[in-house]
Amino acid sequence: MMMTDEWLRVIEESELLSRMIVSSETAEAYRLAHHRVYSDPGLVQEIADFARLKEQYEEVQRFGRYHPDYSTVMKEVRTKKRELDMNDKVAELKMAENDLQDLLDEVSLLIGKTVSESVKVPVSNPFFETASSCGGSCGTGGGCSCSA
Repeated sequence: MMMTDEWLRVIEESELLSRMIVSSETAEAYRLAHHRVYSDPGLVQEIADFARLKEQYEEVQRFGRYHPDYSTVMKEVRTKKRELDMNDKVAELKMAENDLQDLLDEVSLLIGKTVSESVKVPVSNPFFETASSCGGSCGTGGGCSCSA
């Protein structure tokens, strides 16, 4: 493929867009929230403990209710997850992650729709999903409410 002026301009514009996203308030809020969580040694230890507990959970899931520690592990996982979710720093990080993901979804939709209205853009937020529902047959048999 030959590099043309048009391709070069697209590459330059995409680099500019990525720099704008990285330097946005949303990205900065995410970095700050991430730093707050992972600079707290106690919280980092809790997250590591939860990760080990998740490994036990996955082992128990292989056998389901027949595993001897099923009830214990399931209760511990729920309790520990609730504790982490109730932590203000973790909640702030999750909200910042969602905000950044929404920004990325919105930018992706704008770019996709600029190329063509029939471009399908995967998004994580159902609000954006309705904005990106396809206009033609998508192979789901109308499951996405398109005119299949």
